[in-house]
Amino acid sequence: MKKQLAVILMIISFPAICIVACTKENIQNLVPDSCDTVGMQYARDIVPILQGNCYRCHGTGNTAGSGGILLEGHENIKPYADNGKLYGNVAHLPGFVPMPYESQMLDECTINKILDWTLQGAPNN
Repeated sequence: MKKQLAVILMIISFPAICIVACTKENIQNLVPDSCDTVGMQYARDIVPILQGNCYRCHGTGNTAGSGGILLEGHENIKPYADNGKLYGNVAHLPGFVPMPYESQMLDECTINKILDWTLQGAPNN
């Protein structure tokens, strides 16, 4: 009976100990914000996202069935960044075709990288 009581007390007290030990500051130190979206650059940050998620349908020679939309190359993607369609599609905003098509939505960090780059004016940097 004493063993059972000790186990029950441990189970009950564990969450309380965790709550006291885990402050916001400690959590931030354990899980740093790994999504830096400031100062996105086309070549360094955006092209890899496009290569991994868009070019299979919207790359050079791969636009069949994609409405003829080519996103490979800065001159091709810039109009879609400028008119908001790139962000609207990847963020699955109302009135836009969700992209990548018939695939999972991109993660929030990736979408925010695209947003930052478009808000900078979609520079070719």
